[in-house]
Amino acid sequence: MGKITAMRKELDVKNVEQHERSFIRGLGVTKSFGEEAGAFAALGPVDLNIAQGEFVSILGPSGCGKSTLMLIMAGLMPATGGKIDVDSKPLLKPLTDVGIVFQDHLLLEFRTALENVLLQQQVRRLDRVALKRRADELFDKLGISGAQGRYPRQLSGGMQQRVSIARALVHDPAVLFMDEPFGALDAISRTQIRHDLETLWMETRKSVLFITHSIDEAIGLSDRILIMSKSPGRIVKEIKVDLPRPRPAYLGDYPEFSKYADEIYRTFEELGVYHFN
Repeated sequence: MGKITAMRKELDVKNVEQHERSFIRGLGVTKSFGEEAGAFAALGPVDLNIAQGEFVSILGPSGCGKSTLMLIMAGLMPATGGKIDVDSKPLLKPLTDVGIVFQDHLLLEFRTALENVLLQQQVRRLDRVALKRRADELFDKLGISGAQGRYPRQLSGGMQQRVSIARALVHDPAVLFMDEPFGALDAISRTQIRHDLETLWMETRKSVLFITHSIDEAIGLSDRILIMSKSPGRIVKEIKVDLPRPRPAYLGDYPEFSKYADEIYRTFEELGVYHFN
């Protein structure tokens, strides 16, 4: 436990340093489920900071509260304790300037791919012509140009998820939340879509919170990786990824990749997530 305590103290110092530049900040965030006497502590306390234009990934074992934390940061689930600020203002209701992508594409089967993306126009009452132009650009950049008129059942899993990403980005949100968006895809599709996402992010520099179980994805996409403990989930380590962009499909081209991966594996061993010996 000594090593984990030391990691938490080091992270506390980094959090203090980042508060001044935070665009999204969670402070002492906790979440419990059930009645007070027998409540299940699912999360926290968690301090989380995301700077303007920063790509932050969260890695942690199943059931540690990663998705719960994302929903709380988006204002879609109330926290039991703590507070959240967005652009230095308290988050008191669901965040609206946001795009969210889940593991399931959640496309409406009775709408075409383009009509699914343009749901944002109807819900937000935005200019349809401008959003259609933006949607067409996103379809092209995500490698699904020509799929606008197809229904979800006519698309592969990778294409469905690309449509979901286009829907999350078409209204040009300041913040993008992604909850294991590539989890259901095959390895080849994951590699391509990871590259496409990085390319789009480099063009727009949105603030991103990316939930994943994949060490490769976290290293390949992130500016910083936050590692969570087992439930109740706490952030116990931060790893700053200092690799040039764009990053290659095969991350093994960078000697530093192994260094980051080894550090993550060692941390999970110390947390008792892995038992290799």
